[in-house]
Amino acid sequence: MQKSNQNTNIILAEIITIGDEILYGQVIDTNSAFMGAELGKIGIKIKQITSVSDDATHIKKSLDDARTRADVILITGGLGPTKDDLTKTTLASYFGVGLKLDEQSLADVTEIFRRHGREVTEINRQQAFLPENCQAVRNVLGTAPGMWFEVDNKIMVSMPGVPFEMKRMMTDTVLPRLQQYFGLPKINHKVIMTIGIGESFLAEKIADWEDNLPKNIKLAYLPNLGSVRLRLTGFDTGIDDLEAQMQAEVDKLSKIIPEYIFAYGEVSLPEAIGNLLKKHYLTISTAESCTGGNIAHKLTTISGSSAYFKGSIVAYSNAVKVEQLGVSETTLETFGAVSEETVSEMAQNIRQLMKTDIGLATSGIAGPTGGTSDKPVGTIWIAYADAHQTVAKKLNFNRTRELNIEYTTMFALNLVRQSLPEAFRNG
Repeated sequence: MQKSNQNTNIILAEIITIGDEILYGQVIDTNSAFMGAELGKIGIKIKQITSVSDDATHIKKSLDDARTRADVILITGGLGPTKDDLTKTTLASYFGVGLKLDEQSLADVTEIFRRHGREVTEINRQQAFLPENCQAVRNVLGTAPGMWFEVDNKIMVSMPGVPFEMKRMMTDTVLPRLQQYFGLPKINHKVIMTIGIGESFLAEKIADWEDNLPKNIKLAYLPNLGSVRLRLTGFDTGIDDLEAQMQAEVDKLSKIIPEYIFAYGEVSLPEAIGNLLKKHYLTISTAESCTGGNIAHKLTTISGSSAYFKGSIVAYSNAVKVEQLGVSETTLETFGAVSEETVSEMAQNIRQLMKTDIGLATSGIAGPTGGTSDKPVGTIWIAYADAHQTVAKKLNFNRTRELNIEYTTMFALNLVRQSLPEAFRNG
């Protein structure tokens, strides 16, 4: 394989997803998001993403168009053993070549069937026949090998549409090969996770720092559900120690917005909270009304969460608030379920019932119905309680029911971080 001399230019990529099921909305295209993110990490920029039907003419037209725009064309889908899977035969026709047996691919298919105690069927054996002008890309998780083409100083790679097969193929083979082929410079990434401040306000706060970044370091803002992921991408100039140079910039940023940073690296907020609780031997329980157990769900998606999460009561009705959580009937009658007083009692009482260090509670109107003039849809109270304090906060959202629940969950988890003693918050 010869390296391209394009390493001084921006390398552009295009993704083509093949399958009627994507166009009909029966399957959500998560592959493109993964590939785009991974290509960005090695310095390849996505030019366009196209979804096409299982139609040979349509596929060929998309390939022609992509070749006018991109240096790298990544194709997913249509590599199965059934008649509607046209990608392989269409690629052979597109390049005017026949199919030939790839022995390694046949061996891989045979091994997969052997592990399941089955003989290779003829239809699956045919999957090991590939276009004559391609190099096989091993698929250790499935029966459809990938195909790597080098044509006119461009790279075309066809991979299965099954996400876990494609991801393994990209990670093990495609990304390293692309780096080698294009002679891409070393790239380093640093991620800083922030919450509690909007993207525009955050940009304003760190504007001076951003303006003074070294020329070989770029910043990207990646917002999502009340949080903003800051990604620094550094390109090795061959002069400085890139890792040390980037860490120095992260250290500067840490002094500018310490109150908004909850983690470094690709760490979710539930994972960051879990790490803090586990490190300081703290336990937590939740009393949830409007979030319906979503906080408990987020906490327990983290492996090892049993070390700090003890349980939850989903107190959706006032009867459960009173009978199970011990919220005062007088409190409910006087202030209502969506109030500082009620949510504070919920947090205090769940902590005592579960015998945990921390109690976390939510109560609100997620919508789209149930609002009043005094408490419109999106009015939500959250509360944190420990042995020394109870902290309640009112939130006002104007989003869909699902988003109101997700935002409440994130803000409640962040309230834990904000309410812990400073020594705990800093790790």
